[in-house]
Amino acid sequence: MLPFSYAARNLFRSKARLLQTVGGSALVVLLVMVAVAINQGMERVLSASGSPQNVILLGAGSEESVQRSEVAEQAAGIAAASIPGISETLGVRAVSGEIYYMNYLGLPDGEQVEATFRGVSPAALHVHPEVWLVEGSFPKAGQVMLGRLAWRSLGIQEDTLKVGSEVSINGQIMTLSGFFAAPGTVLESEVWTTLSDLRVLAQRESLSCVVVRLDDPEDFAEADLFAKQRLDLELVALRETDYYGKLSNFFAPLRGMIWITAGLIAAGALFGGINTLYAAFASRVREMGTLQAIGFSRGTLLWSLVQESTLACLSGALVASAVAVWLLDGQTVPFSIGAFTVEIGPGAALAGILTGLFLGLLGALPPAIRCLKPPLPVALRM
Repeated sequence: MLPFSYAARNLFRSKARLLQTVGGSALVVLLVMVAVAINQGMERVLSASGSPQNVILLGAGSEESVQRSEVAEQAAGIAAASIPGISETLGVRAVSGEIYYMNYLGLPDGEQVEATFRGVSPAALHVHPEVWLVEGSFPKAGQVMLGRLAWRSLGIQEDTLKVGSEVSINGQIMTLSGFFAAPGTVLESEVWTTLSDLRVLAQRESLSCVVVRLDDPEDFAEADLFAKQRLDLELVALRETDYYGKLSNFFAPLRGMIWITAGLIAAGALFGGINTLYAAFASRVREMGTLQAIGFSRGTLLWSLVQESTLACLSGALVASAVAVWLLDGQTVPFSIGAFTVEIGPGAALAGILTGLFLGLLGALPPAIRCLKPPLPVALRM
């Protein structure tokens, strides 16, 4: 076998070609890592947003969109009194009537940005225990509270809004009371206000849903039975995890498009890399013939050429990993119902390494085989 140092030294015979190979592989690996990180981030935030203990009571026929749902105002009180197994804290049953509303939020500078509003009462903190105040206070009448990632979904700078800032909804001036966190969920991208305020601003008399938190997830059957028995309320019961699971399936085509886009760009970079290796190996036919003449087999020479290509591509994977961690890790990405944080974790890193290894093996084989194909007498004359 040829020593590994032979393959390593040959990388620097043409620095321009080395840069092309490393740069092309770095681009492909970076795209794959970004695609993996975005898909994992979107799936992670949707799966974490649902609690197995929570049940959502929606209007019949609106199982796939809480924003289109309409639930009678009295449904929350009836559910609290009728469903056994509801969690209680200091005698308060964990039942929250909520309104979802999409509209524009007026900023202090007059700009209008689209936002997702949620009208809540203090009972919302019982059914969403992952929510905690970062700054300020829970909203009262005439106030709103923002999730800590709302600035990203609103498309504004992080420091645009502060506690005490004045915003507007449908021309009504509201005061920003505080910021809240709900790590890893879509709640962090929402704007919360009081249920009574949003009922007036949205001009609706009904709720969007009633969220019930159970002590035991197995008690879902009781909530489902309640929804089926109370035909007058026209309700359907869904586990919160099932609701967000449906949303995850809804965004599956978007995640697929991310993979297709990354694949198309990666294919272009791969073919460009193969052309570069064809040019690099074509000038070494006589060198390979000479090595065969002194006793090295074609299999040995093929392995050495593959080592060169793989080493260059793995170097590109290392560069791509450094760029991904430096520029992308911790960035927030908005999508239609919220925002998520990009994490360059073990899954993305492993995908990058395997992609670099695959590029090195696949990219080197066709040009290497062509380089070693000529018979020995022909190779020595080239």
